[in-house]
Formats: sequence, C-alpha cells, structure tokens
Amino acid sequence: MSEEPKGRAGHAGLNSENSRVPDARDHGAQKQPAQDKHGQKTNDPNGRQNRDSRSNSGPIRRSGSRPSGRKPGHRFAALDLGTNNCRLLIAAPRGRSFRIIDAFSRIVRLGEGLSQTGALSEAAQTRAIEALKVCAEKVRKRDVTRGRYIATQACRAASNGAEFLDRVKEETGLEFEVIPTAEEARLSVRGCSDLVDPKVKAALIFDIGGGSTELSWVRPRASGGDDAKSGGRGGLDLVAWTSLPIGVVNLSEKWGGRDISKATYEEIVESVRTSLREIDIDETLGPDFRAGHAHLLGTSGTVTSIAGVHLGLSRYRRDAVDGLWLDAAESRRVSERLRAMPFEVRASEPCIGRERADLVVCGCAILEALLREWPSDRIRVADRGLREGILAGLSASVRKRRRGRRHRGGKSRGNSNRNAPRTGDDAGD
Repeated sequence: MSEEPKGRAGHAGLNSENSRVPDARDHGAQKQPAQDKHGQKTNDPNGRQNRDSRSNSGPIRRSGSRPSGRKPGHRFAALDLGTNNCRLLIAAPRGRSFRIIDAFSRIVRLGEGLSQTGALSEAAQTRAIEALKVCAEKVRKRDVTRGRYIATQACRAASNGAEFLDRVKEETGLEFEVIPTAEEARLSVRGCSDLVDPKVKAALIFDIGGGSTELSWVRPRASGGDDAKSGGRGGLDLVAWTSLPIGVVNLSEKWGGRDISKATYEEIVESVRTSLREIDIDETLGPDFRAGHAHLLGTSGTVTSIAGVHLGLSRYRRDAVDGLWLDAAESRRVSERLRAMPFEVRASEPCIGRERADLVVCGCAILEALLREWPSDRIRVADRGLREGILAGLSASVRKRRRGRRHRGGKSRGNSNRNAPRTGDDAGD
C-alpha cells in the first residue's frame, strides 16, 4: 500500500492541494428513467431487497443480454470490498454513459470484531469469500474485459489483510488492490460529483462506511474554460479531503447498536465531533456553510436508508432515492425515529433490514456530528459512489488509449483479458 500524506491534525489523507475533480457528466451521469423490470434479484436471507436489484437511475442504464451474433464491446467490472459490504457492478460503456449488465451486493461484515482483535476473523473471511465467489462467476459469465477490484478500510487495518487477499486470489481468481484513503475519497467524489448543486459555493461529500468515513470538501467551478468538452457546465475543485477511522461497524461494536438511549446517542455524536474538530482545514469553507451557501452530499447506506424511511417506501427503490434532496430537519426526525425504535421494529423497516438494523443508528450519529460541525439545511442523497467512480476511470482509460492509437495511426484491437477476472495494471485513468 502506498504511503499517504498526513493531515496536520493527524488524520490520514487530509489534502488541500485544490486538485480538479472530473465532472461526473464527463461519464454520462444523467438521471435515467426507472426500469424496474430489468432488476436482477440476489438472495437475501433477511428478505431485504438487494440494493443493486432495484430500478436504476443515474450514470448507468440496465440492459438485458446482448443479441446473439453481435461482437461484444468492452465490459467493465467494479468491485468494492468494504468493512461491511461486498458490491459489484458490471457495465458496458455507451458513449459517456453506461448500461448495467449485472450487479451484486451482499452484507459480509468483513470487519466484524476488527476493532477488538486487530485481525479479520475466520467467520468474516469465509462470508466474504463466499460472496466473492459469486462475483467471480458473474465476471466470467459476463465476459468482462477490464476490471478493478478494490479493498478498503478492513483490509487496510487488519494485521492479516494481505494474507486474506492472497486467499481470495487463490480461491476466486480475483486479485484485489488495497487502495489508500486518498483514492477512496477520489473515487467517491468522482462517482457522484454531478449531484453537487452548481449554484452553491461549497459542498461536503461524505461516505460513511463500516470502518471509516471519507470526507471531501469541493467547490463548483465556473462553467467554460477547460471544461468546454463538458458543454461548458463546469466541474468541481477538490479543496480538501480526509478520512476518519470511524464507521458504523466499529462505532456499533464500541457503543452497542441494537438499543441506544438518547443520552448514549448524544455521547456518540460528541465523540465524532471531537474527531471532526481536530481536522485542520481551509478556513474559508466554514463561513460558506454557516451562511447557507453550501450543502452536504451523502453517498453511504446511512443516507440512502434515511431517505427510504423518510419516503415510506415499501421496498427500496433507487430511482426514488438517488438524487433526492432532504431537509436537515427531515433527516433528524428520521434519525430520532430510528434511534427510538426497538431493534425488531427497526429490522422490519424495508429500507433497513436486520443486517443493518444494529448499524444504522451509529451512522445517523455520524451524520448528526457532520451537520453540527458543517451546518447545512440541505442534504442530497446519492446512491452511487465508489463503483461508479471506478467505472468512470475504466471508461476514461479506454477512451484515452483509443485516442492514442488513432494519433499513432493504429487500429483498435478490440477486447483483451476476455476470460480472466483479474484486474491487471490498466485500471486507472
């Protein structure tokens, strides 16, 4: 794993180099009509609908199998193995957009017990590998030509993370890279950047994970200039980012997640705020938030769950949640409802389910801490992030290579790596 810059407050990855974030519109992240009938369902022992089997909107479109006899183009796979979830998207590029070919999501709790032992347990490894075997089979069946398979906080932190990924490679054929927190933040921003309101002065993009929370502060760039190829719609400048080693799994293991009193909830919020206050960041950002010129954008399961409960959905629907604006007051009302619910009632919520019922309240506490430190009346919900950022990078890499071949007078040689589910070294952009 590469060495990462450290923030002055000691948080891994604090960066204020004002780098450019490619506009998500560059990879076709427009909202698409809902297409429920194409959703592929995956077994969920708790009866909760797989979040990748729902109707699709945003930067990707669903697709059935290709017509027989047609030569396939590129097919990309983006696989994210996190502390809590294993998520796969397989897509084909369509111009600067994507059409979804297959998807898979399963809660594996790879980081269960990690905060106490410092290592991945045998049971957690087994759960993850069983899910990854499903992913590997999908990669093979769908003739994936290029893929990128990433592991995040659990494998970064675990003493046996490298050993576990060697085992994954041996048993599934999937070769993972453990990405640094800087890359995790970058991919999250790239995957949802078009949901930032271009009229605001700043936004905080947050991804509440199982073992860490990635935070990225961005400013919309004025249209025109070097964004002409995007139709003059502007993009984002990444002002600063950081990663906190705080997530829903390690918080729930520390504080308990099934039943949380109001007093305990406040303690959790304040403990997270203490970490947030240690971040040394551009002083010009705070006034924009306090003056109402900024908003929050959440890419995590916490905010999508809050949105689903707020809407009263009888089953999770991505087309209803992705891009939704929530008032901060609405988010807080739902958070308090979830906190006050008995565990079994919370588990029966269709947009939460038993597997997340002991985690979501700690996620709400992290969100509340963010709202208190970076106040905003509005939160936008993104059901997209790391995987979409990966797909955008793969697509950009292919376009760049094609341009290079045309420049040299060469011809595209079509697909490679047709049968191997491994990533190779060409996953960047």
